[in-house]
Amino acid sequence: MNPITMRLYADDAILRALREDITFEDVSTASVCSTPRAAEVQLIAKADGVLAGLDVFERAFTLLDEGVSVERFASDGDTVVPGELVAYVRGDARALLSGERVALNFLQRMSGIATYTRRMARALEGTNTVLVDTRKTTPGLRIFEKEAVAIGGGRNHRYNLSTAVMLKDNHIDAAGGIAQAVAAARRHASFTCTVEVECENLAMVREALEAGADIIMLDNMTHEAMAEAIRLIDGRARTEASGNVDADNIRALADLGVDYISSGALTHSAPILDLSLKHLRLLD
Repeated sequence: MNPITMRLYADDAILRALREDITFEDVSTASVCSTPRAAEVQLIAKADGVLAGLDVFERAFTLLDEGVSVERFASDGDTVVPGELVAYVRGDARALLSGERVALNFLQRMSGIATYTRRMARALEGTNTVLVDTRKTTPGLRIFEKEAVAIGGGRNHRYNLSTAVMLKDNHIDAAGGIAQAVAAARRHASFTCTVEVECENLAMVREALEAGADIIMLDNMTHEAMAEAIRLIDGRARTEASGNVDADNIRALADLGVDYISSGALTHSAPILDLSLKHLRLLD
């Protein structure tokens, strides 16, 4: 992760996690390590997967003790296998013990997302379709989860509500129709913002086209309806397929010729990648 981004945004989230885990002291560690002791511990993979979040993992320790160092034998985006030594973490034993769980929580979560994303992205190889994530992220952890998607081979959709216009069914209802919603968005939003319209049927697709939408989302439409929608759009807007996308159906959607496929499952349903800190050894 970019060091500036880490300091501006990620540090706050990591510190919140550390404070959640340590309210006034780590009683276990204080019991066995009352004074500074130099130590090292091994980061070991326990499952097959893709690493993501090593910078965040390291930062969880250095926020506790700037003297902690991590010697890495793999990088974000690399695949690992069970039993593989990923890194040595060295520093004050108290920081290694107290930061262990938080550091692993971030690394396991991000690596799990990267692993699942890699699997989905590989299903699109040979096509021109781009896999993107959604805003269905864990509250407070979006910066990490979207980073993990990118490491796994996906792309990021809009980061938040401020970065693009997406007109969903309730926005359309509030405006009184697709044409009214698009016109209102053009009046209010910066010219740098794209306008996307979520469509659930072919009639909505036609309205969105007539209104001049930049991107048309084909949401939970049948395979046949999506194929017809893409034929109707005919390159006049970019297309995005969404709704219950998984590894079993993603290739069939790409074969329709859709520009983007968005999947909330990348962030809300990916299991963690099992990693562990083992074999702590005192160095003095």
